Amino acid sequence: MTSTGEPSMGESAPSLPLTLAQLAQLAGVSTATVSKVINGRSEVGPATRALVERLIEEHGYRRQRRRIKPASLIEVVFHELAGDYPTEIVKGVQRVAWAHGLSVVISELGGRHTPGPKWIGDLLTRRPAGVITVFSGPEDDQRVRLATQEIPLVVLDPAGNPGLGVPSVAATNWSGGLEATRHLLELGHRRIAMITGPAFALSSRARLDGYRAALEAAGVSVDPALIREGNFQIEDGITHTHQLMRLSEPPTAIFTANDGQAIGVYHAAHELRLRVPDDLSVIGFDDMPVSRWALPPLTTIHQPLREMGATAAAMLISLAEGETLQQKRVELGTELIVRESTAALRRPDLD
Repeated sequence: MTSTGEPSMGESAPSLPLTLAQLAQLAGVSTATVSKVINGRSEVGPATRALVERLIEEHGYRRQRRRIKPASLIEVVFHELAGDYPTEIVKGVQRVAWAHGLSVVISELGGRHTPGPKWIGDLLTRRPAGVITVFSGPEDDQRVRLATQEIPLVVLDPAGNPGLGVPSVAATNWSGGLEATRHLLELGHRRIAMITGPAFALSSRARLDGYRAALEAAGVSVDPALIREGNFQIEDGITHTHQLMRLSEPPTAIFTANDGQAIGVYHAAHELRLRVPDDLSVIGFDDMPVSRWALPPLTTIHQPLREMGATAAAMLISLAEGETLQQKRVELGTELIVRESTAALRRPDLD
């Protein structure tokens, strides 16, 4: 250790997070060069920029404690603004933000799950107190620029790996998938289909894993023909239900990865002249407000979206005020809500 308190090049890497000078020493460049990378200036070679960004990603960047000004903003970034999903999350974020005298700004990525290059520049111009990304997340270099500009980030319902050390909020998706499938098994169903979300989505994979675990625990073979990949859209339920019901052994129940897909199953069942739940039991995931008004009311897994939004906002405010989070990965519990779209399996020999 030198007399200035900075580590020498022969010593091990310093503890997290690092100052500007420590980053410069580790990278073997000047503090001015590190500052240029932090501020997004172009006159730095790509190799040097990549090295500095990697060091910031690995070690963090030391910030000063600061308080949020009453006029500050929380920015909530959605991959897409459609349906009740974003509305429920925003209600939770607003409840906490307003209690702290903060406003909420909403932006959309046009269906993308990673922001485009223009996004980070526009966001830095707005200078929000913090950012919550929903079912999306910034690229590595964008996370570095947020960190170095002291703008905290929380990822809600992460689509993929949220990034090293990035706080996140999610639901117990595996448990939800397990509970939904167990409910159908307890009703006597064995040909249980699942319409999933996209394969890249962590929530989709976890719900599918829960479905598989429930079947395996009950001694029921997992039939690949009964698993259909969707994109969390109503159309998934329509398309895949038609295909599933054409199988030589069609399912007697369908578990969908969200309520929108379940509504699609309802539409397809009507077109096929099947009655829900007499001919086909249906269970969704999310428990959106409209699900209780479906005909019949939808059995579903309640995902606490408002609470997830509120939790993400509280974590973000703590970070913006310079506090250290005791828990960076938060999962909130799901719950089975039984309504009228699921029923005991009808046995033809007893009709």
